[in-house]
Amino acid sequence: MMEFFAALVAFFLTGPLQAELSGKLASAQAPQAIVSSVVECSKEAAPAIVDRVLSDPLWAATQTFNVWTGQKKPEAVLLEAAPGCAGALEAARPFLREEETSV
Repeated sequence: MMEFFAALVAFFLTGPLQAELSGKLASAQAPQAIVSSVVECSKEAAPAIVDRVLSDPLWAATQTFNVWTGQKKPEAVLLEAAPGCAGALEAARPFLREEETSV
């Protein structure tokens, strides 16, 4: 049963987060090392995110909706769900800001 929930979380939350962040960083021409660091951190955080989803399904639904509708940035959700990713996200921050200003 846990594998089923993990697959759902990957499909609806962590996968879109990784894709959104990777896309933003690639558009901002961030160094590959920074992109890899953010993606790797989000993959490593997946078990913690699954635990969070299982313990608080309303949080998961809210975060998924907020990211899909653009009300919350993916990096904010990742940081909230996986505080250990702060270093990778901090390194990516200038490129994420650059992407925001160029739109």
